[in-house]
Order: sequence, then C-alpha cells, then structure tokens
Amino acid sequence: MHTNNQDLPSYILTTDCPDTTGIVAAVTKFIADQRGLITESAHFRDPYADRSLMRTEFRGEELPSLEDLERSFSAVANTFGMHWNFYPSGQRPKTLVAVSKQGHCLNSILHRWSIGVLPVDIVGIVSNHDTHRKMAGWYEVPYHHLPIARNQRTEQEENLLEIYESAGCDLLVLARYMQILSASACKRLAGRCINIHHSFLPGFKGARPYHQAYARGVKIIGATAHYVTEDLDEGPIIEQAVERVDHAMGPDKLMEIGHDLESVVLLRAMRWHAEHRVFPSGPRTVILRA
Repeated sequence: MHTNNQDLPSYILTTDCPDTTGIVAAVTKFIADQRGLITESAHFRDPYADRSLMRTEFRGEELPSLEDLERSFSAVANTFGMHWNFYPSGQRPKTLVAVSKQGHCLNSILHRWSIGVLPVDIVGIVSNHDTHRKMAGWYEVPYHHLPIARNQRTEQEENLLEIYESAGCDLLVLARYMQILSASACKRLAGRCINIHHSFLPGFKGARPYHQAYARGVKIIGATAHYVTEDLDEGPIIEQAVERVDHAMGPDKLMEIGHDLESVVLLRAMRWHAEHRVFPSGPRTVILRA
C-alpha cells in the first residue's frame, strides 16, 4: 500500500557545535543510515562565533523511535561536541499570551491560530486588564485577569508564572504586555519568552511614542521581536520590519502602520521559534529558513 508522505514519521534535528570539517556529511550520513529522507536542510557557519549551526528536517517509513534516534546520534554528537535536539515535526508548543490594553497583536495571533496557520497551541491569555475577555471568549481561550494592586507586583507576576507552569507551557508571548518582568522571571523563562515593541526605542521612551515620532518628523518606523532578558528591550533579536513614512502622515496613521508591523513581526518570531529555526549565537540569533 502506498503511504502518504505527510503521514510518515517526521523529525527536526538541530545542531550547534564548533566549526570543523565533516559536520554536514556526518549529519546527512546518519539520517541516510536511519533510512530517512531529508525534506529540508539549512546550515550556517557563524564566522564571529566560529560555530556551525544546522537544522535538518527528515521523514521515513522505517525510522526508529525518537528515543532510538537520540541514542544512536549521541556518538555523532560527541565527536563534534554538539549541542543538539530532535523534535517531532509539527509539534506545537503550548503558548501563553500576555497582553495589556492594546489588542492588535493578540487579535492577529488568535485569528491565525484559529485557522491553523500559526503552529502553536494557545492555552490561555493573561492580562492586567479585563479589556480583552470578550475576544478570548469568542476564540474559547481561557482568560486570566491579573490586576496589579499597589505594592503587589511580585504577587501578580508569581500568579502569571504559576499559570504558565500549571498549563505546561513552552512559550510566553508578550503581545504588547506593558509590564516589566523581574530579573528572576527573565532567567526562569530564558529562551522561552518573546516580546514585541516599536522601533523607536531607545529614542522615544514612555507614553505616546508615535506622537513623539511625528513631532520629530521620523521617516522610518518599524517593530522588533526579541527574546526577553534582564536588559529591558535589548534581548537577542528574532525579527524586525520597517516601513517608510512621511510628513503627510499624522500620529494616528503612524500608529496604524506601526501596529500592523508589530503584529506581522511577532507572528514571524513565534512561527520561527515554534519550528525550531531560531539559534541563539551570543547576543544575537541566527534564523535558519529554507
């Protein structure tokens, strides 16, 4: 009987190791020895870190189990001093979304998740406001209202982290969540928390950044998605986008364009993270796309 290739066991292998001769050959030979068919592969030698980064997706009717693949590959990995992981293709990370009053990013996330084109599972929404409860109800996603009372910021953050852990989440997305996570929370969520912000930082801080930008006559606006670290809005960048603007566009138009960019950039970052395409490399990231 003919087997649909889409139904075959399929895995993603990511490797990160010091650069040397024979890495790509060793990985591809291993997959061939397992009777695997490579369906996508990307490799990059980072000249600044002198490291070899590789993402390989493969499938096969006769592939061994994930545990057996890991056991067999360990000998290859040890030869090159690799950091490595196997992931089942199509595995969708459980994702918690945090939001404050602005809902443009949340709306984009929920829409694309609901129609099956964003490869994550949204397991809940947390917010320090009750603004988006109706939206969450429409998409049938649990909504957790965690207001911040005076001098209780620490307790509110612990409640958020408890929701994250109890739901078995793999990713926290700050979709215009206008609260700063503590240093301990950043360490706890290292590599598992993505933030989005407009491109004016650090130039136009504080309230009404698009009005500040209009007053200064900016010619380019944009958005940045990055992993969250203790250094506020300075974590490793995953994706950015920009668009030219001009003097005829008022603050409201600049805000509209900026919000569209924020939504698109955040969605790309979430997708690439979910598909294991983001490789940290010192203070920056390498994105291995086909």
